[in-house]
Amino acid sequence: MELLETINRQLNRTLLFTGGLFLLAMILLTCSNIFFRLVWLPIRGTFELMGFFGAMITVLALAHTQRQRGHIAVDVLINRFSATTRKVLAIINSIICAVFFSMAAWHLADKAAVLRATGEITETLRIIYYPFIYIAAFGCAVLALEFVLDLIRLIPAKREVTP
Repeated sequence: MELLETINRQLNRTLLFTGGLFLLAMILLTCSNIFFRLVWLPIRGTFELMGFFGAMITVLALAHTQRQRGHIAVDVLINRFSATTRKVLAIINSIICAVFFSMAAWHLADKAAVLRATGEITETLRIIYYPFIYIAAFGCAVLALEFVLDLIRLIPAKREVTP
């Protein structure tokens, strides 16, 4: 379990750093585009790049946000349940989310393979799509790992009874 936690923690740091680089690129691109629009030379393909960068920032931050419990949760009803019921619901939620994001990662990777095989590119800048889709698949896979770890943390280890 400790090895999985260490791997997950390192993956989260790497994804957050990469997401930060995409955010920095978005900021620089936005500021540059604003400046160049003042002199009537807007940067070509800004809309495409902002879409890709925004998607990358989002998908790369998902696992870390789950680890920090930063996602929005409406728990007005759940808080009225007993601790055991809340734990069972958390286990069910972790299983469903782990399966969902594992399937999302699988399908995104499959879609990226198709895009790679067909050579699909963007209209304006002629950028290949598939690396961004692979990154999104990887982000979903790391999020699925985070839900699996949540599940492992929720299920208590059997303790040996000492006489």
